[in-house]
Order: sequence, then structure tokens, then C-alpha cells
Amino acid sequence: MYSESAGDEIRIEGLEVYAYHGVYPEEREKGQRFQVNAVLYGDTRRAGLEDELALSVDYGQVCLYIDKWMKENPCKLLEAVAEKLSEAILLKYDLISALDLEIRKPNAPIPLPFGCVSVRVRRGWHRAYLGIGSNLGDRESYVNGAMQALRTHDRIRLTRVSELLETAPYGGVEQDDFLNGALEIETLLSPEELLDALHEIENEAGRKRTLRWGPRTLDLDILFYDRLVYESDRLVIPHPDLENRTFVLRPLSTLAPGYRHPVLEKSVKHLLQELEAREGAQQHR
Repeated sequence: MYSESAGDEIRIEGLEVYAYHGVYPEEREKGQRFQVNAVLYGDTRRAGLEDELALSVDYGQVCLYIDKWMKENPCKLLEAVAEKLSEAILLKYDLISALDLEIRKPNAPIPLPFGCVSVRVRRGWHRAYLGIGSNLGDRESYVNGAMQALRTHDRIRLTRVSELLETAPYGGVEQDDFLNGALEIETLLSPEELLDALHEIENEAGRKRTLRWGPRTLDLDILFYDRLVYESDRLVIPHPDLENRTFVLRPLSTLAPGYRHPVLEKSVKHLLQELEAREGAQQHR
């Protein structure tokens, strides 16, 4: 998975490609020389121990792919080349978990002496955990439909699914019981982009946001995203109050019992044990 220290490295330096990127019409018509530097992150240990190319990334094939992609996908901006090419590489090569990609434009149309213009990005797969639930209509159908939508999303991999649990509603609103579970995914989407994708899946299931804690055909929540601590006007990660929700922690503990909450610094298993102890103590009062 993507991280600041993403793993072993395969480096490609100074790859030259003749392509047709640029804002000006003559750049897209006549083309020019570009240079590409890439660092491919992944695990090379098995390939190194067994000396088998099939266990590693074929950097020669990656170079040919970069050349082909850049020739066939003209963009106006270097930013667009870097963004779209990095995603294309990550989608094509499963053994690459992340990459640094630099697109250099040594002959950019600048009327002053200069060395080179370049754009450099780091992109990679992120691991996230989602909560899923439904308590209206055909609950199992809504949950299964959501999982199928995640499986077919081109920037999401649904990697593991917990068992579904029948749970009482949370929040004090009288309503039917929920089917709840947890999902592990890998994604190229940013947190906000992932939230948009989940809302789209909810909307397709007829989700109505009319009553807080109210009944719903489908509920998809981002519980964790890597070890990110994040807050915006519409999204908080880790999910607020998850440490007090049995219907979240119980299925999540079957997928990631040792995952440590990045704020509370306690494992999911530990949080569940603490919550169950508190609930048990309350029942005996």
C-alpha cells in the first residue's frame, strides 16, 4: 500500500519519449521530446530470492507502456500527463503499489534560458475500511448491490468482506434492525473522491438523507483510510465515535483486529473489548 516509505524501488531514469503534449497547437501537431523518471514501489524480495522475472515488475515492459501511452494520449498540461499516466500504470501493473512519476519537458516554449520544466507526482493504492449497513426493504440485496458496485469501480478493489450481523439501531430513533458489516478496499481515490463514490452508490440504492440516525436503504461510511487523520466540512477520518459502536467494531475486528486507531492508538480488537466490557457493566447495574 501507499505510504511515505512505500517499499522496495525499481528506478527508471531519463526515458526519452517523443509525444504531442502542450497547450499550443504547434506542440500538439509537431510534437517534442519528453523525459520520464519513475520510481516503482513494491516488494522485490521474492523475485530477488527466486530470480524469477514473473515475481517482479518487468521494467522494460513498463518503459514500452509509458512510451505507447504518452504517444496515444495527448494532453495540454504536464500535470494531466503525470496524473493520468501514473493512474494507468497503477491499474495495469498489480505488483506496483505506488510510484513517483516525473515528466520533464526540456524544450518547453519559454522565451528565456532555462534547464528544464517538469511535474512530479506520487500516487499509489490506499487501504481503507468501510462500514456498510441497511435496514429498509431487501436489506441483503442493497448490501450485495453495493459490494458489486465497489467490485466494478475502476479505481477500487474490494479485497475482503466481513460477515453480516443483525444489529439494533443506533442513535435513539425507533426503526427496524440493521444488517451491518465491514469491508476492506484498496483505492486510488482520495478520501473526498472516495466519499463521492460511496454517495453515488448510496443514491443509486435510493438513500434519502432526511433524518439523522434514521432508517436507510444503504449506508456506507469510511471508517479508516491508511492511517490518515483528516477533517473537512463533510468528512472526518477516522469515523467519529466508532469506538462506541459495537455494530462497527465487531465486523471490523474480523477483518483488521490489530489495526490501530491513529488517534486513540488502540487496536480495533482492544476497542471492541473495552466497549463490550462497558456494555456488560451497564447491564449489571
